[in-house]
Amino acid sequence: MKSTTILASLALTLVCSLNAQSQTKLSDLFKKVTGKQTTTTTTASSSLGTPSTLEIGQGIKQALELGVSAGADRLSAKDGFLGNLAVKILMPPEAQKVEKTLRGLGLNSLCDNVITSLNRAAEDAAKEAKPIFVSAIKQMTLTDATNILLGNNDAATEYFKRVTTSQLMQKFSPIVSTSLSKVNATKYYSDLTSQYNRLPLVKPVNTNLSEYVTQKAIDGLFIEVAQEELKIRGNLGSRSTSLLQKVFGYADKKKI
Repeated sequence: MKSTTILASLALTLVCSLNAQSQTKLSDLFKKVTGKQTTTTTTASSSLGTPSTLEIGQGIKQALELGVSAGADRLSAKDGFLGNLAVKILMPPEAQKVEKTLRGLGLNSLCDNVITSLNRAAEDAAKEAKPIFVSAIKQMTLTDATNILLGNNDAATEYFKRVTTSQLMQKFSPIVSTSLSKVNATKYYSDLTSQYNRLPLVKPVNTNLSEYVTQKAIDGLFIEVAQEELKIRGNLGSRSTSLLQKVFGYADKKKI
């Protein structure tokens, strides 16, 4: 009887020891697997958060193409300029006294016709802006893209001003001239200045309307591009692809 009790105790001790060893081995194994998985996850996460130079270039180009396309489309639509107070083209500065005087004489419709026609000409010209901007984006170097990503909030807009202004002037000028005639802006403006210049003791007004509208149209485009750039940089919802999220998320961290 005593021998049986002793044997039972030894068996129980052996089982407990084996269980403990098994649990230790399982615990060690779990730690190894968990540790390995954690390392893999961390590496993957790090890779996801740090874009390559090539990804930065692709992301910037993707973002800017989306932005300038949206901006150019808005401005080239009817009332794109006329209905947008930020870019609406008003009378040339030297003609604003003319406008005030003629409105005071009840010639409001003449003044309104001039302003409407100036903006219609700019809307016509804006249709040609998109391919010029897209071409500038395609020619952008990886260094340009990195500088834009990590630069000031207007870095992309300044890049476009530097590389597209001359092309925009060349492209817009004949379009604006044709459009001014098409929408009777030249006639309206001539009527307006003629009415004013007939008044006694006034200094005659002579404006190169085509140059004025061309410059204002280009200024309006850059205002719209700047707004799109701020949207991409500051509005997480505007980062519509995983690449944009990765690239601009990286830029956010670098600027903190």
